Amino acid sequence: MDRLIIDGGRPLTGTIPISGAKNAALALLAGSLLASEPTVLRNVPRLVDIHVMTEVLASLGMKVDATVDGALRLDASSLTDFTTPYDLVTRMRASFFVLGPVLARLGQARIPLPGGCAIGSRPVDLHLKGLRSLGAKVTIEHGYVEASADQLVGAPVYLDYPSVGATETIMMAATLADGTTTIDNCAQEPEITDLAEFLIAMGARVEGAGTEQITIHGRPRLEGADFTCIPDRVEAGTFLIAGAITGGDLTLTGVRPEHLAALIGKLQEMGAILTAPDGDVLRIQAPERLKAADVRTMPFPGFPTDLQAQIMALLAVSEGTSVISETVFENRFLHVDELLRMGANIKTEGNVAVVQGVDRLSGAEVRATDLRAGAALVLSGLAARGHTIISGVHHIDRGYEDLERKLVAVGAAIGRTQVEGQASDPAAQVPGLTR
Repeated sequence: MDRLIIDGGRPLTGTIPISGAKNAALALLAGSLLASEPTVLRNVPRLVDIHVMTEVLASLGMKVDATVDGALRLDASSLTDFTTPYDLVTRMRASFFVLGPVLARLGQARIPLPGGCAIGSRPVDLHLKGLRSLGAKVTIEHGYVEASADQLVGAPVYLDYPSVGATETIMMAATLADGTTTIDNCAQEPEITDLAEFLIAMGARVEGAGTEQITIHGRPRLEGADFTCIPDRVEAGTFLIAGAITGGDLTLTGVRPEHLAALIGKLQEMGAILTAPDGDVLRIQAPERLKAADVRTMPFPGFPTDLQAQIMALLAVSEGTSVISETVFENRFLHVDELLRMGANIKTEGNVAVVQGVDRLSGAEVRATDLRAGAALVLSGLAARGHTIISGVHHIDRGYEDLERKLVAVGAAIGRTQVEGQASDPAAQVPGLTR
């Protein structure tokens, strides 16, 4: 029951290192179940979601150990259990990704239907359709997906929507199928390409990742690999917006600018200066106030839905009127009411939000309703006048490694405090925060 306390109005200046990508690492962890030998994953962020996934893997019989240099050593050579605990999978949607690998390795899997952030309906029907196309018998009973197949068989699969999760599930299952699988209208996100490169490192034959069609030639078994996870493009995007919303000068290291092209273009349109002085370095220099811009979320390479809440916070203090169209999730405006509490001028109708920029937000007590909404409130607090107190911090902890430490290092006044035993002035408990 922690809370974040922010004293806003300070331009952020300095350098922030970007952690490994949470969404990529979760898929890689699930994919490690396919290997009959030990695998090492590097640049895995230390996050609550990652911990939950390692617990899921351990429940299946995988050995999970941290190496001296912070990597994860994963050994699924003695994988025997095909059922995961209900309480773990319902805590985090990505735990469901083990369905494909477990089915491919053991010929059967029993996985609870997933949970996760309350940002709208995210059905698993495309995952199941893909596995059925590969010859699996799939049923849903008592809240569990039960799948079985003596041998998965390669087949053509068409996705009605380019779902990242479904693409990953089918890719992983197809690596051990008999024959060739083609996935059409598949997701093109960088996390898909990263998973494909990981599978190839383990001996899989995967072609076309990053395009609308992926081809997988099945093999009898996969070997171990030593693999490094890509940097987190959503974390990087969040910090770029932090630099923009505070009129700062931030440099991000360990980043891949090509993964952020849609956001970079939008920030440049709004008046920020972005440069890439080195291949994995990205710098943003922002004026005191940016200009309005319209945003429409779309699957990659379009503007990511995972940055919609954050850019809404920026548009709330930009000059002019902006229109945001959310086309990916139907319930991803939960942060709007909290931004209104801070003085934003936002009107929503269906999946469209009209944002009229105001001169300045004011600090208030607000609550994070999901991971990216929480990030948007942190950004708003950094720009607001006075103190912002954010509860529901556990949502933010799911996706941002060392958030406060990284922000403090570039000049932010942000700290964490406990709800229980709270003093009358929460800011008094956090060093550097004063009235």
